Amino acid sequence: MRPRGWAGVGLALLLGVGFLHFCVRIVPADAPAPVSAPRPASAELGELLIPVEGVPPSALTDTFTQARASGARPHDAIDIMAARGRAVLAAADGWVEKLFWSADGGRTVYQRSRDGRRIYYYAHLDSYAPGLAEGQPIRRGQRIASVGSSGNADPTAPHLHFAVHEMAAGERWYGGRAVNPYPLLARPR
Repeated sequence: MRPRGWAGVGLALLLGVGFLHFCVRIVPADAPAPVSAPRPASAELGELLIPVEGVPPSALTDTFTQARASGARPHDAIDIMAARGRAVLAAADGWVEKLFWSADGGRTVYQRSRDGRRIYYYAHLDSYAPGLAEGQPIRRGQRIASVGSSGNADPTAPHLHFAVHEMAAGERWYGGRAVNPYPLLARPR
């Protein structure tokens, strides 16, 4: 037997409200991006999260020791090729140490690790995630920026230039000793 009149309308309204309450999450357009769940353990994954959404370990290339085009300095980082606008994710927990623009790196993020012993450097970014600010705590997997080609990067080859620096106590965000991020992102095969 079908409900009639106001009883039917009331039942439909009640079912609709229940559906919205339990099945739909309404998020304002300017809300911060949710923190992504960490990736499951795998023999290929390293200590750090690969900082570009959707890039598997097999797509990484160890470019740490390659000379730059000018030959004047070593790379001291790896380049992770990805489409412009692809999400750049925090490789580990920590906080935003510095948001910076430079001729070489373009739009950059310097993230200090939770224990203060490392700086993670993300360069050639297209944009920052909405609301990203210096001093802000960030979680592994949180969207912090998007891939681009700012600075001296080739505009036809957007990528993330990702570097890791080991820091001594009290060292500023631009200091430290470069360490190869490749084995931290993908266990050597």
